[in-house]
Amino acid sequence: MNMNAIDEAPVVHLIDDDDAVRNSICMSLIVEGFSVKEYTSAISFLENYHNQPGCVVVDIQMPKMDGLEMQRQLNQNNIKIPLIFITGHGNIPLSVKAMKSGAIDFIEKPFAKKTLLNSIRTALNIDSNHRQANKSLLEIQNRYNCLTSREKEVLEMLVKNHSRLTNKEIAETLGISKRTIEVHRSSIMAKMLAQTRAELAELYRFCTTIEESDEISYKLTGANL
Repeated sequence: MNMNAIDEAPVVHLIDDDDAVRNSICMSLIVEGFSVKEYTSAISFLENYHNQPGCVVVDIQMPKMDGLEMQRQLNQNNIKIPLIFITGHGNIPLSVKAMKSGAIDFIEKPFAKKTLLNSIRTALNIDSNHRQANKSLLEIQNRYNCLTSREKEVLEMLVKNHSRLTNKEIAETLGISKRTIEVHRSSIMAKMLAQTRAELAELYRFCTTIEESDEISYKLTGANL
């Protein structure tokens, strides 16, 4: 996981094959204080994007690869960076398809500067919230991964059957001493940063669910597509 990417400054990735339009939008965004990276094609963006925080402003109709195909490839790779589509050829079917596939906004040219700025700010907030949430989820998973095999076994016993098993019952089931269970339990609580057995059970359910799905909702790797 590329955890450093989470704390990078957000970037507005601007993709448009029309030089005049792209340059105009870029200058407007820079004046407003945004960090901007320009691309002349969706292919160029996919080749150079490394999952930096931010959002994408992309023209929906471009040669070789259009915005919708780029969106499909991002979704296929579980890259959820917020997308804002801009177009001079907008139509309802295109906008519906884009929004159903997760786009934040669909803006027709010509548009007011304020319209795009508001949409970008919304997209950046969404991206920041997603990344912070998943950073917390990854930290919880890392805590669980620090448990030994025996501690995971004890943890499962602690939280199963609605947490009704006593230390003595767990010890008898695993064939070890009650004192050993108490030591493991203390270590588990410390490693998982849990204050109560109920909290521990909730953390365990989350971690085992992630292990079974082998996926976190918002991909945070730094790998190329």
